[in-house]
Amino acid sequence: MSLLLALGLLVAGFCPAVFCHPGGPTDLDTLASEGRDNGTHVGNLRLVSGNNDFALSLYKQLASKAPTKNIIFSPVSISTALALASLGARNTTKEEILQGLKFNLTELPEAEIHQSFQHLLHTLRRPSDQLHLSVGNALFIDEQLQLLAKFTEDARDLYAAETFTTKFQDPAAAEQLINDFVKKETQGKISELVKDLDRTTALVLVNYILFKGKWKTPFDPLDTFLSKFYLSKRRWVQVPMMKLESLYVPYFRDEELHCTVVELEYLGNASALFILPDEGKIRLVETALLPESLSRWKDALRTRWIDEFYLPQFSISGEYQLESILPKLGIREVFTRKADLSGITGAQNLRVSQVIHKAVLDVAEKGTEAAAATGIKFAFTSAKKPACPSG
Repeated sequence: MSLLLALGLLVAGFCPAVFCHPGGPTDLDTLASEGRDNGTHVGNLRLVSGNNDFALSLYKQLASKAPTKNIIFSPVSISTALALASLGARNTTKEEILQGLKFNLTELPEAEIHQSFQHLLHTLRRPSDQLHLSVGNALFIDEQLQLLAKFTEDARDLYAAETFTTKFQDPAAAEQLINDFVKKETQGKISELVKDLDRTTALVLVNYILFKGKWKTPFDPLDTFLSKFYLSKRRWVQVPMMKLESLYVPYFRDEELHCTVVELEYLGNASALFILPDEGKIRLVETALLPESLSRWKDALRTRWIDEFYLPQFSISGEYQLESILPKLGIREVFTRKADLSGITGAQNLRVSQVIHKAVLDVAEKGTEAAAATGIKFAFTSAKKPACPSG
């Protein structure tokens, strides 16, 4: 059995692949339907479209690099961190970041992009008694430096970013400060985001997301049994297989792409979309993964009676150095000496040296828990750090 599980906040791959997607009020589709009265509706729609396009483009890059390995990442975490970083970028550097996130700058002005992210973060932070979802951003700036007032204000107002000073002259202490922050905000699910910081580090930008959802119809642990999960015709692993019987679920059979799509609901009006390719058709489904495919699947879902539904219980994690992947999506200059990040501290010799991303996903009888964090390391192209700006 092959399995894809499709989510907007999180994209995961459980060999051969899995997608996951919290829906309802935490879903990007909800974001798209809001803002009709405050002028943000069009921007929200294009943010959703851009994020879906970015998610699938990045998924395909990661899958092609490691076709037999688990894949899990949060496109929302990565895109939010990069969009926040773009506040301090200028000229070609800024354009590459935003276009790499799949935004058409002729149709969606930069200001609307940031306003849409602001609205997204507000939507994701809405309190819920039945669903736990937290998301946030933080800036860790070297104590010898000072962020420009405009960058600080925009990061705070648009991305709710907290700002902390640290001493990168003591890399170990700086790493502990950042990692302790991420560990606390992800409730211990991600304990070590950054490592190997050095004295050329000027700033570390962090985004985190934590999701906890309980199934509306939980699996009975007494029905869970050990079963073979086939990675290929000849390779398989033994996993705990969960089972639901006799239930109505949103369902769609895609004869064109040879897969079955099933949606399971969480409490709190969220959902997960599972895509089950036919035997030997996983590559066909992966190749056809487009934003239009996900939209078509969701629109085509119809409630149907299912006698039995099986889902493996699993925990997977992923760690990626995205500075080698993002250039393939068009984000190049920010990693070079040509980078123009002068809108952050005023310094001309600043570039991004590292983009780290970690994510974890646990699927069990009671529900789903997931966390992700992105860290962007900014470093000076020379060891000498410029003085703080005077104004």
